[in-house]
Amino acid sequence: MEQIDENLKSSQSFSETTVKRIALFPGTFDPFTIGHESLVKRGLSLMDQIVVAIGVNESKKSYFSLEKRKRMIQELYANNPRIKVESYHILTTDFAKEIGANYILRGIRSVNDFEYEKSIADMNRTISQIETFVLFTEPSLTHISSTLVRELMQYGHDVSDFIPKGIKL
Repeated sequence: MEQIDENLKSSQSFSETTVKRIALFPGTFDPFTIGHESLVKRGLSLMDQIVVAIGVNESKKSYFSLEKRKRMIQELYANNPRIKVESYHILTTDFAKEIGANYILRGIRSVNDFEYEKSIADMNRTISQIETFVLFTEPSLTHISSTLVRELMQYGHDVSDFIPKGIKL
C-alpha cells in the first residue's frame, strides 16, 4: 500500500507534464452532418482537443466550397476552444504531425467502413506511428452520410434533420 501511495504522489508531477491528447478528425465534410457532430462530441470525452480537418482532394467535385465548409464548421464550434477547424492539402499523417496531433479519429457506420478504415489505420501507424481510434456511429445515425445529404440537397429536399442545428447552409 505504501508503494501505491508513493506512486500517486509521484504521478502528480507526471500529470503536470503530460502530453496534450490531440486528435485529428479528417474528412471532406461536404456537408458536415449530425453524424460528424456526434463523433466530435464523443471524441472530446477522450481527447483534450479535436481538430476537424477538411482534406482537399482535387479529384473530387465538392458541393460546397472549401471556404464555406470551413466557415460553417467554425461557426458551429465558435464557443468551444477545444475544437479547431483547419484545412489541408497534404497526406493526413503529415498534417497530423504538423499540428501536433497524436491520434486520428474516425467513425464507422458499417462492416464496409471497418475494412476500409482498418487498412488506412494500419498504413498510418506503419508510416507515422500515429494511432487511429474508431468510434462506432450511434445506431440512429448510421444511415446518414454526406453523400446522401448532398443528393437530397441536389433534388431540393429539406436536410435540416441531418445537419447540426447551428449550421447555416
